[in-house]
Amino acid sequence: MGARSGNNYLSSLKKLGAEIWIGGARAGDVTAHPAFANCARSIASLYDMQMEHPETMTFRTDDGGRAGMSFIIPKNADDLRKRTRMMKTWADFGCGMLGRTPDYLNVSLAAMAAARSFFSESDARYGENIWNYYIEARHHDWCATHTLANPRASRGAGWTGHPGAESALKLVEKTSDGIIVNGGGMLATLAPLSEEILVLPSTVLQAEPAAEPFALSFAIQCNAKGLKFICRDACDAGGSRFDNPLASRFDEMDAVAVFDNVLVPWERVFLCGDVARYNALYAGTGAAVHMMHQAVVKNVAKSEFILGLAARIAQDGDEMQLHDVRERLAEMITTTETMRACLRAAEADAAPDKWGVFTPARAPLDTARNLFPRLYPRMVEIIQLSSSSSLMAAPSASDFANPAEVADIERYFAAADSPAKERVALYRLTWEVACSAFGGRQVLYERFCFGDPAGMASALVDSHDLKPLADRVRAFLKRPD
Repeated sequence: MGARSGNNYLSSLKKLGAEIWIGGARAGDVTAHPAFANCARSIASLYDMQMEHPETMTFRTDDGGRAGMSFIIPKNADDLRKRTRMMKTWADFGCGMLGRTPDYLNVSLAAMAAARSFFSESDARYGENIWNYYIEARHHDWCATHTLANPRASRGAGWTGHPGAESALKLVEKTSDGIIVNGGGMLATLAPLSEEILVLPSTVLQAEPAAEPFALSFAIQCNAKGLKFICRDACDAGGSRFDNPLASRFDEMDAVAVFDNVLVPWERVFLCGDVARYNALYAGTGAAVHMMHQAVVKNVAKSEFILGLAARIAQDGDEMQLHDVRERLAEMITTTETMRACLRAAEADAAPDKWGVFTPARAPLDTARNLFPRLYPRMVEIIQLSSSSSLMAAPSASDFANPAEVADIERYFAAADSPAKERVALYRLTWEVACSAFGGRQVLYERFCFGDPAGMASALVDSHDLKPLADRVRAFLKRPD
């Protein structure tokens, strides 16, 4: 099949019948459920873009068909640029608010498939499995979610040797048909709208036999027997597009994946019991760099959208000449240009990796992913400061529909260069970004989407060879007069 349409995606999702729980009840058809239907249509729109713009959103496969551009295994700079343009198109559609669109896992899966010999060194079957799964996922153009982290009983201990190991996802048994796994997985974003779930490494395991049952990587259909998803409350409360312009489109649900003795067929297993390869998967295959690449493209789109919102707020309030407003706008411009610069540097310094995949430079992407968790909350704070208390007095679509209120609303909410309805629409959008449950979830997502900020900072230090720089300082201190 290859690249698919939005209708194909929605039809497949409707037939899937995965076990999704929200608000104490099973969701049923997620394409019709109020908590999921709107975002499902947004994801469908992404797929439709592939049909509408095949030359930029898809590529020719070896068999002559077309596949989504996010599945391409880049071989040169042109491949990488094409993939970036495709990802940016999707990210702009979601205003940067959709962090786990299908391209996020597609680019990492392509990298892992290219590095299939990494998996083969653990077991020859696993290398074949990851390649065959990539081809199958590309052919069906699946929408996938993933789970990385295990439930935590304690932040101060590893998964083995403490009570948290009882709830962590682990191997229960090997059978002739596959492996049986049990436990919980955090945090499967977009799970109710996904057809597949990938289980990937979450943390570094200790190199000891007790850790082997936790060293798992595999893929399974979201409707697998024994698998269910428990969702958070919906940010989309069923409001109109006018009242909730972001949540009514882009509430990508987060869920806990519960595996109750789920059978994973052998052909879907990528690693099992190999602690060393489990710990090395991201670095060893380059998958992490391609994930970061997609995330930084999203960061650029999100920064641009929030900067545009701040500019519109300033224009609406006739505040563009105020020094404090300009200072805050300059700060947001700096954030946006920093994200753009990191993306450009990563692509400018891209090179083939050991597997022949043309891969962005890691250091600029690592820089962006360490900066953005601090910069995005500040952008939201600036939106709050720029908007002030006026956000708390915005009428709704229902108010505009009531003839008894319209005259007063038009009188008291109009601005010099915009009618009342246009200005209130701006207020409603700003509230969603800066004050709503949807906006709060976005801040939390950006703070932790790649893990604990302290852990990311530590990894950044580890990835840099600081010795030559320290040696330069030492040499300077020894320089004769």
